[in-house]
Amino acid sequence: MSNSVYLAYDYPLLGAFWTMMWIFLWILWIVLLFRVIGDVFTDDSLSGWGKTGWTFFVIILPFLGIFVYLIARGRDMGKRGQQAARARQESMDAYIRETAGSTGSVGHADELAKLSELKSKGDLTETEFQHAKEKVLSS
Repeated sequence: MSNSVYLAYDYPLLGAFWTMMWIFLWILWIVLLFRVIGDVFTDDSLSGWGKTGWTFFVIILPFLGIFVYLIARGRDMGKRGQQAARARQESMDAYIRETAGSTGSVGHADELAKLSELKSKGDLTETEFQHAKEKVLSS
């Protein structure tokens, strides 16, 4: 057994390059695996048995399962992702419109009350108050 200590200059540059390449490929593989499993579970066109089959195939034979999935269903992965993003955006927009619409209807009386409160605090001068009051009443 050798008791030699390996220092940084004992590790060749090409060896460091290959190590970084393998780490990069391993991370890429993990990301691809999660992307495929996520696509399987978010696809509404697959039945429960289809989702079970693809998941079983990807877990038992990961390399073959991922490559077969990408060949068989990879073309529509982007479309399904875009549709899901569009649906989330529309849901968020509807929620914002609903929330803003329920609290956003402020009457003239409420606006005038806020203006008089600002004037009484000293935040508005008399001329600013009159100008803002005319603006509220004209709209």
